[in-house]
Amino acid sequence: MSEALNELASYLAEARGSLLSSSEIKYAELTVTTTADNLIALLTFLRDDAKCGFVNMTDICGVDWPQRPDRFDVVYHLLSPTKNVRIRVKVATGEDQPVPSACGVYPGADWFEREAWDMYGILFTDHPDLRRLLTDYGFEGHPLRKDFPTTGFVEVRYDDAAKRVVYEPVELKQEFRNFDFLSPWEGTDYVLPGDEKAKQ
Repeated sequence: MSEALNELASYLAEARGSLLSSSEIKYAELTVTTTADNLIALLTFLRDDAKCGFVNMTDICGVDWPQRPDRFDVVYHLLSPTKNVRIRVKVATGEDQPVPSACGVYPGADWFEREAWDMYGILFTDHPDLRRLLTDYGFEGHPLRKDFPTTGFVEVRYDDAAKRVVYEPVELKQEFRNFDFLSPWEGTDYVLPGDEKAKQ
């Protein structure tokens, strides 16, 4: 497999080296890095070239690096069924720097890009329908960013008195924050379920 990946890396460097920023083989996968300007040209080449044949877009995901100026990586995972090879394409982008949509090259990229926008706030230009996919329409923020609080900002619950769903700011109750970290062998101040008859 590593021989096929080395051949593919060499071929990409020769044929479309100007579209690549870097290329490396790690964990038995070829990863190429490009820029947002070269992304669509590279994806089109990977799909249409006979020696590549990456006709299957398996996944698009985001990665958050809050300490970097270009905070996000958009990662494309492609499969060539005829060559039985996978490739990973990475593009770095900032919070306000959009990435061109891959929907024109891979129509299946539609929901993957919507998910990346919903979860990370990564913008995609020329996307046919860029709106939230997994969160509610009024949801604020992007939950997979590393600076998003684990409790969220809003609590959603059904109010039986109002007979509707209500949105309230998250309120952490103190009694839910007291944890007993003792092991059962060190003893507890309360009776464990099932031990009611143990000391008779």
